[in-house]
Amino acid sequence: MSLNAFALIILAGLIHAGWNIVAKKAGGDARFAFFTAAVMMVLWAPLGAWLGWDVVPQWGLREWAFVAASGVLHVAYYVILLRGYRKADLTVVYPIARGSGPLLSSFVAIAFLGEHISALGLAGIAGVVGGVFLIAGGPALLRASHDPVARARVHKGILYGLLTGAFIASYTVVDGYAVKALLMSPILIDYMGNFVRVALLAPVVLRDVPTARQLWRAQWRFAVAVAAVSPVAYVLVLYAMQQAPMSHVAPAREVSMLFAALIGGHLLGEGDRAARVAGAVLIAAGVAALALG
Repeated sequence: MSLNAFALIILAGLIHAGWNIVAKKAGGDARFAFFTAAVMMVLWAPLGAWLGWDVVPQWGLREWAFVAASGVLHVAYYVILLRGYRKADLTVVYPIARGSGPLLSSFVAIAFLGEHISALGLAGIAGVVGGVFLIAGGPALLRASHDPVARARVHKGILYGLLTGAFIASYTVVDGYAVKALLMSPILIDYMGNFVRVALLAPVVLRDVPTARQLWRAQWRFAVAVAAVSPVAYVLVLYAMQQAPMSHVAPAREVSMLFAALIGGHLLGEGDRAARVAGAVLIAAGVAALALG
């Protein structure tokens, strides 16, 4: 991987962790996802129009199919992520979500595609599992088995983290193929996907407009912040995918887990920060080993 691609990924990881903390603080649901998608559509319209004026009219069915698939997968990812943030700690949901995508991809390849894994790859799987255990509380989790509320919260965090990771793996493959094989603009595939997200999420808002207005008044600052910076993080990753193999870029993105575990634990006051940072490090190392092995 080139130094330029690596720098893009590091910057994207810091931005990604930051907007996830903002989304966690917002405490929103699918309506918050609509707010952010709608604001993105308006806020980034000048850039989208400038880049897409001559390009988008030349897209065929294949390009629009990838835009539609990307939009659907991103909606599912974001709604499940927000739900996980409402029901569990960011320092549980986020690292598991970020680490489970490459892990799930490896399991599918081994189980269904007949691929083989080396000793280094097995060590990577062990690292991810060990990291998940530490993030979930480590030995303290076993000692705290008498606390059903805390245990249930951690279990929910693991479940939503894994579901989110599955969609991360899906949209990474779809978008990565679009920018590498179809040579679609990273900015345009992300921006045009906003129209799909808004269309899919609009019925949720229209079912109860008065409540949506109340939520907008309470959450608009968070929505604007996420809309302003989250596309930057993802577009940087897509540009990195154009310069380096996807199998290297996807694991390298997991550096964002370290930022989230450190910053999120401090700002949100979530417990067991040392164990969760150690778990994030283990997951990042495990995913890197999977990429190599």
